Amino acid sequence: MKKYILLFLKTCVLIQFVSAQSPNVLTIRKYEQQNANNVINEFTSFLSIPNVARDTLNIKKNAAFIAGMMTKRGIEKVQFLNASTPGVPPAVYGEVMVEGAKETIIFYAHYDGQPVNPAQWAKGLEPFTPKLFTDAIDKTGQEIPYPADGMYNSNWRIYARSASDDKAGVDAILNAYDALKKTGMQPARNLKFFFEGEEEAGSAHISEILENNKSILQSDCWIICDGPVHQSGKKQIVFGVRGDTHLDLTVYASKRPLHSGHYGNWAPNPAMMLAKLLASMKDDNGKVTVKGFYDDVLPLSADEKKALQEVPSVDEQMKSELGISGTEMPGVSLSESINMPSLNINGMQSGNTGKLASNQIPTFATAVIDLRLVLGNDWKRQQLKVIDHIKAQGYYVIDHEPTDEQRSKYAKIIKVIGGEADYNAQRTSMELPIIKKIIRIVSATTKDQVVLQPTSGGSLPLFLFEKYLNAKTVTVPLANHDNNQHAENENIRIGNLFDGIETMAGLMTEK
Repeated sequence: MKKYILLFLKTCVLIQFVSAQSPNVLTIRKYEQQNANNVINEFTSFLSIPNVARDTLNIKKNAAFIAGMMTKRGIEKVQFLNASTPGVPPAVYGEVMVEGAKETIIFYAHYDGQPVNPAQWAKGLEPFTPKLFTDAIDKTGQEIPYPADGMYNSNWRIYARSASDDKAGVDAILNAYDALKKTGMQPARNLKFFFEGEEEAGSAHISEILENNKSILQSDCWIICDGPVHQSGKKQIVFGVRGDTHLDLTVYASKRPLHSGHYGNWAPNPAMMLAKLLASMKDDNGKVTVKGFYDDVLPLSADEKKALQEVPSVDEQMKSELGISGTEMPGVSLSESINMPSLNINGMQSGNTGKLASNQIPTFATAVIDLRLVLGNDWKRQQLKVIDHIKAQGYYVIDHEPTDEQRSKYAKIIKVIGGEADYNAQRTSMELPIIKKIIRIVSATTKDQVVLQPTSGGSLPLFLFEKYLNAKTVTVPLANHDNNQHAENENIRIGNLFDGIETMAGLMTEK
């Protein structure tokens, strides 16, 4: 333990010596160091509450926990904002109005998480039992007890579901406000807080919440605290998000499973049919071959293109880290690729594999494909383009189990079920005065370059904020890039959590 404490102290001294950050940031950092135990203890209590969006009972507990955090900090008008549809997870809202303030910023994060399969987590890890490790577990990190003296190394990590996505965002925002209150600093603008409880379930009802509460959700800008910093470790500001839509595909063949020896070469194999169909959707250079897939993309502005050129290259780093030697689109960088629409296979299933494999021809094969959208794409239109491509491959498309009549009439049958609550991409202009101010403030919280990304690779329903509130949004993420969000072994690096608190505090206080 002693060597970790010494390393932590040396790191703190070095950072304070070389940085040219604002005095407010250094004040917040000192507060963090003195109150690390309180911050982490509250955070791990929060992480211990299961938060899958469809777990109604525990989602209510999460919302109540956040409301308690806000009330304890003296945030005013703490309340649940409900959708018109009964039983929907509420957004937790509160505000701090500053006399004479000319700007209002709303801070957003979400408190629900992805479903979990505990069996897929590493030995000794449980999704809702937060544990502390000396590093990432795939980098020889070892479990250690939480230090009683509150001395945390910035490279240590907490493992739990939503440790990064996105309870870290909730925690950083509220602890930033706590820090400025307790250090005597005043907010430079009105602050509002909005914590969503249905983001990982597609934000199907957020439009109702926004529409029902237009009057209190007016602002100059929304700060979205969700997602990872740049893969280089540098802080980044993201001005847009990709949209998202899905299609569930099921190819049908024989009504009952068949012996592969007796019927192979004669009976259609749905797994092979689906594999061929999916392979027809992309060429060998990773380009989507669906007709018109890229036609309605709106090009980046001159400023956005310039920002994209200045994004540090991490392609070689990520290839080494991920154990791959090539990329899907040769000659296209990671930053360029996330500014394009994409088509990916989320998963495939047909028959059994491994010890359960048997010599049979299965009756069906299924896959889920994920379509990420950029500005200009419409999610319904993009779905139809893919469905038209499927029809062009000779398939009869249905939205139900095939009837005997349909089976006897069509050789190639596929059921296609599209998402119903999907959403389009969104992008905010980098040239707006409020956005330029945010860039300047975030830059003042670090000695390094701040990466400016026109678009995030991930998706959030931010176009709904524009549609219902005419709001401007910008994403200021905090999680480490290797946080395993949406998967087993999700984690947050301690240094990223505390950096996030500093960044959020800067956005609250800096003029």
